[in-house]
Amino acid sequence: MKTSVLLGMITTMAMSLLAADSNPKDEVIGAAKKLAEKPNYSWKTTIAVPEGSQFRPGPTEGKTEKDGVTLLTMSFGGNESQAVLKGEKAAVTTPDGGWQSIAELENAEGPGRFWARMLRNFKAPAAQASEMVADVKDLKKDGDAYAGDLTEAGAKTLLTFRPRGGGGEGPTVSDAKGTAKFWLKDGVLAKYEFKVTGKVSFNGNDRDVDRTTTTEIKDIGSTKVEVPAEAKQNLN
Repeated sequence: MKTSVLLGMITTMAMSLLAADSNPKDEVIGAAKKLAEKPNYSWKTTIAVPEGSQFRPGPTEGKTEKDGVTLLTMSFGGNESQAVLKGEKAAVTTPDGGWQSIAELENAEGPGRFWARMLRNFKAPAAQASEMVADVKDLKKDGDAYAGDLTEAGAKTLLTFRPRGGGGEGPTVSDAKGTAKFWLKDGVLAKYEFKVTGKVSFNGNDRDVDRTTTTEIKDIGSTKVEVPAEAKQNLN
């Protein structure tokens, strides 16, 4: 009897120590890594902005294969466009329904350059969530989610669609703040959300930004990515 009690006490202590050593950031990063190791998955990203905002993007649907191709379907202003990415290569649909390479897009005038920059900086949910965790000051378990405030640098990154530590020309940001939340299912990243606010200045124009972005993962292991033949030809 004494032996059983002693073993029970040791087991309880061991479990308590393991729980104490559990780090919320490590748990979320591990969940994102497990997602990245899956053969494929899909997701949907929605962006909520205040009523009356000029920049009102629609949802983005994504599909990706491990070490393979990523297909994005983006909506903006009632118009839909697609992009295919593989490594450093990307192709995007044109207004007439054709496809063009990201190199052609970067040399275009107007919104083409904006899309090109977004695609160059694009990261699939598993990678984006992993990076975002590093920008959370004090991640804690909050109900069924993990939540925390973003660092100022992390909020700036998410406000401007720029890579972490990105330099060069681009918008300047002030009063950047934000929060992030992550949800796991069976140890795998299932959903994440970030809210950012601040003032973005570009070419002398100031704009107040208040944006909440939510990404939900789905169809893990059953997603199929079908790439149009013309898109494949423009992956250069």
